Amino acid sequence: MTGKILVIGATGNIGTPLVAELVTKGEQVKAASRGGKAVDGAESVAFDLADASTFPAAFDGVDRAYVMVPTGYLGVDTLLKPLIQFAADRKVKVVLQTVFGVDADDSIPYRQVELFLEKVGTPYVILRPNWFADNFHTFWLVGIKEHGVIGVPADDGKSSFIDVRDIAASAAAALTSDAFNGKAFNLTGPEALSYADAATLITPAAGKTIAYTPVTDEAFIDILTGAGVPKDYAAFLATIFYPVRQGWTAAVTEDVKTLTGTVPRSLATYVSDHAAKFA
Repeated sequence: MTGKILVIGATGNIGTPLVAELVTKGEQVKAASRGGKAVDGAESVAFDLADASTFPAAFDGVDRAYVMVPTGYLGVDTLLKPLIQFAADRKVKVVLQTVFGVDADDSIPYRQVELFLEKVGTPYVILRPNWFADNFHTFWLVGIKEHGVIGVPADDGKSSFIDVRDIAASAAAALTSDAFNGKAFNLTGPEALSYADAATLITPAAGKTIAYTPVTDEAFIDILTGAGVPKDYAAFLATIFYPVRQGWTAAVTEDVKTLTGTVPRSLATYVSDHAAKFA
């Protein structure tokens, strides 16, 4: 593999550490984002998943691509299938990030994308990360800092939260080796914890008691729309807590270690490393 690696969403939560790791490995990286924002050590390129006219410049000189849908998009199958076909036509290896558990039902849009990638005839690796630990300082930070509350419709369900740095390391491994081609990996942290457990871990970092308050789907949608989230996307976010309540996100795998050779970070480590954000 001598070509460049295209990283879609290069300035996002996963793309940022992924680009840095690939650059450290000595890879040539094309950092794709909507605005083509400059990224240290990489060649920046303007890219829009919904605009096929941006594909040729992004894929010029590329033989591997990290493909994911940034937060805020619905209709992932409609967005991703043309991109994957474009990559396949150029024999570009695709490392596709989907979502933990989508293989449970072939009708799930992300699963439809996986099946399309498997059939399209280009080398691939599929990564399915569980709930991000980093959601606590992105999506849920306002509630934590302003109200001392994590309010989500998870009941007492547990998740094996994964640090985005471990997702990035897994993606880097998949992009820089052919050993994992044709396989799918379910990425988790080392243990399953509830949101109440998370609140307990965040409390010392926040310098005040953080409580977990389960809410209904309807209340959750109201909270999100009140914060400016479009209602259709807020409703989608509510639906993805159903697997949490059913206990389906509590599984723990060894797949991060298989890919990277390293045990994934615990939620306690994540909180310690990001303590300043909660203070």
